[in-house]
Amino acid sequence: MKQLIHYIDGQFVAPATHTETYAVINPATEAAVAEIRMGGADDADRAVRAAHRAFESYSMLKLSDRIDLLKALRSAYMKRYDDMVDAIITEMGAPRTLSHDSQAECGPGHISATLEASEQIDWEQRSGGLGLVVREAVGVCGLITPWNWPMNQVVAKSAPALLAGCTMVLKPSEQSPLSAQLFTEFVHEAGYPAGVFNLVHGTGPVVGHALSVHPLVDLMSFTGSTRAGVAVAKDAADTVKRVHQELGGKSANIVFADADLEKAVKRGVVHCFSNTGQSCNAPTRMLVEQSVYDQAVSIAVAAGAQVKVDDPNKAGNHIGPLASRMQFEKVQGMIQKGIDEGAKLVLGGVGRPDGFDHGFYVKPTIFANVHNQMTIAREEVFGPVLVMIPFKNLDDAIAIANDTPYGLAAYVQTQDWEKARRVARRLRAGSVYLNGIGQDYCSPFGGFKQSGNGREWGKHGLLEFLELKAINGFYPPEQ
Repeated sequence: MKQLIHYIDGQFVAPATHTETYAVINPATEAAVAEIRMGGADDADRAVRAAHRAFESYSMLKLSDRIDLLKALRSAYMKRYDDMVDAIITEMGAPRTLSHDSQAECGPGHISATLEASEQIDWEQRSGGLGLVVREAVGVCGLITPWNWPMNQVVAKSAPALLAGCTMVLKPSEQSPLSAQLFTEFVHEAGYPAGVFNLVHGTGPVVGHALSVHPLVDLMSFTGSTRAGVAVAKDAADTVKRVHQELGGKSANIVFADADLEKAVKRGVVHCFSNTGQSCNAPTRMLVEQSVYDQAVSIAVAAGAQVKVDDPNKAGNHIGPLASRMQFEKVQGMIQKGIDEGAKLVLGGVGRPDGFDHGFYVKPTIFANVHNQMTIAREEVFGPVLVMIPFKNLDDAIAIANDTPYGLAAYVQTQDWEKARRVARRLRAGSVYLNGIGQDYCSPFGGFKQSGNGREWGKHGLLEFLELKAINGFYPPEQ
């Protein structure tokens, strides 16, 4: 088995004192495929101090030099693109087509968007008659990333941080470390100076906590559960760090009676089940106007029955397993909770799909006759589970959609574009998608309420890693 170690100060190194290991499990086979040498607070401290030492010189590099390094990183990534595809399939079970076309593609996609964003920033701007306002790197950044879209989150954070002139310590999820380790090799190959980028494997309560409380860390960027995000924010408060959080979601997909019902419902089902439902912005609550609700349920069941479950090593549009045993057990429990609370199970249910006696595979599942106070309508399931809720009119739909502690995304389906725009304005979500139109890498991504704060992607993601400095008297008064 491959043994994963840290990357600190330009070198791949073993933990300083810790001897604990963690087995990386292939979710399709339940076999161990790698072993992590887990880090501790001392390893986090070594990495932070390396980043702190590197910051002074790296942050002063010319922007053009930082752009060249980021382009070199993109080239290194593309040379080993297929290795990244295989890593993501192995560690979290994303099917080959999804891994190739979407999961791995997020890496160069975010790098390219960051390079484009660098041309949209006013790096220096005269202020008044005598002053200059400049944008400078925040400092040392702690980056904590999840397992469900590993390269999306690693690169959405590290690419703008690197371009801004920040140095950093990445703590990837211990469930999906293969892709992060591979990305670190790309960084090394690109020629970044020692200490600019560091990787420490470990758990959130140990390494994540050590980064969050460290006095030499200036910013924490976290993606994961709302519970863990709260812990990071509390840990960071004593040192007044800047904190970005991209947290949970329970996104509503509002389907009006005047939508192209067949297309809208099918699209919603496929989107909800994509990545085996393990996306924070998945449209997991389908709100359907009462007059077409029964018809929509029939369409959803037919569409869901066409979603196949299969081996992630195969190409195709099927879904794979959930990423871990813990996630498998959680989703099974949530499906049973929906049954126990009286929702009508119209597709799927508990247990593995037919033909699977091992692996963390689950049945694509749909519940009808759901109301918004049921557990499956309020809590993030993070599996291929769709709940369908009827609504009476436009105001009722907006009230149900906004009745959630989350606010990451929302979706609207109607052929009346003016109505779609009006509804979008009233939805309390960081991203709203109208009639199946998606998001590009240059649009800001982030949430309202308990879905977090700050934005990632493109120009707005780059701005999060920059501080404003006013230099008054930069231009001396004329004599």
